[in-house]
Amino acid sequence: MAFSLIRKLDAPSRGILSRKAVVMLCSLLAPLILLHLLTDRCASPSPVRGSPRNKRLVSERRAAGHGVAEGAVTAVRAGPTVWQLPEESPAFPPPQDLVVSPRFAGKISPLGEGSKKLPQALIIGVKKGGTRALLEFLRVHPDIRAVGAEPHFFDRNYDYGLEWYRDLMPKTLEGQITMEKTPSYFVTREAPARISAMSRDTKLIVVVRDPVTRAISDYTQTLSKKPDIPSFESLTFKNRTTGLIDTSWSAIQIGIYAKHLDNWLQYFPMDQILFVSGERLISDPAGELGRVQDFLGLKRIITDKHFYFNQTKGFPCLKKAEGSSKPHCLGKTKGRTHPNIDPEVVQRLRDFYRPFNMKFYQMTGRFFGWDH
Repeated sequence: MAFSLIRKLDAPSRGILSRKAVVMLCSLLAPLILLHLLTDRCASPSPVRGSPRNKRLVSERRAAGHGVAEGAVTAVRAGPTVWQLPEESPAFPPPQDLVVSPRFAGKISPLGEGSKKLPQALIIGVKKGGTRALLEFLRVHPDIRAVGAEPHFFDRNYDYGLEWYRDLMPKTLEGQITMEKTPSYFVTREAPARISAMSRDTKLIVVVRDPVTRAISDYTQTLSKKPDIPSFESLTFKNRTTGLIDTSWSAIQIGIYAKHLDNWLQYFPMDQILFVSGERLISDPAGELGRVQDFLGLKRIITDKHFYFNQTKGFPCLKKAEGSSKPHCLGKTKGRTHPNIDPEVVQRLRDFYRPFNMKFYQMTGRFFGWDH
């Protein structure tokens, strides 16, 4: 009987001893685990906060043209300390409980800031064709983000590198298109190869205008800056008596569109280049903008309701510009009054451009109606 009583008490006592052992083991392990976590956290490099001085140093480095590969870390010496500055902050994953409306799916980031990307579309020309008007109109579209100033990367600043170029771009969200415009690209011989090296899928937009009117507009702009330049007529001809046109003058050379297009077609197929009529951009801005939106694969959001015609300037204006609730017209430098040009000189120029225009119509498959 005594033996059976001992047996009955033995099992519970073992359970009590086991629980005590587990508690003791946990109390011993807990400090070790905590120590390990603290050591691991301290060993992880924390990002350096961007003080104004550090930001200035990075800006100076970029301005000097020292591009850095994506994700690379730039070492900047500030006094005796060397700071490790991440070129770009890593993207943080969204919270698991974040619910995104289907309307904004793919167009939202956790911080709503987006990231800088190389442009997927470029307005490459032509000077005095209407590129500024086109860019201002396009910026109304919510899915287009564009640089306001002309970067001149593929003609003047190419040595700075693609990282420098990308840093000029605005931040975009998923599904938005990054754009810039530099009209001189169209006549820069090296530009097609350089843009193709960046991306063969880049979409190109060229705003073209009657080459005679374009040349006079080009001259008018130069005249406003340099009033003492020679007359339009004297610059047009190598020899006024023989009527030989001076094609070395840039105002004349830019309008030989077929010649410049030949250079681009060596690197890009025609279906990646859209030609916008500068004349129709004035008479029917919504129509031309519709073609551009289709070309970029965007919904036609910019329509007739966005424009009104300013009789004084002779140009269409936006009822509401990007980021504003007020009407917006192009600056006073647009729509300058052209000087009176000798009608005989104008006719000589029309005769000169006619064969080039005809070839351009054939190449683009579009008749622009410049030959009167």
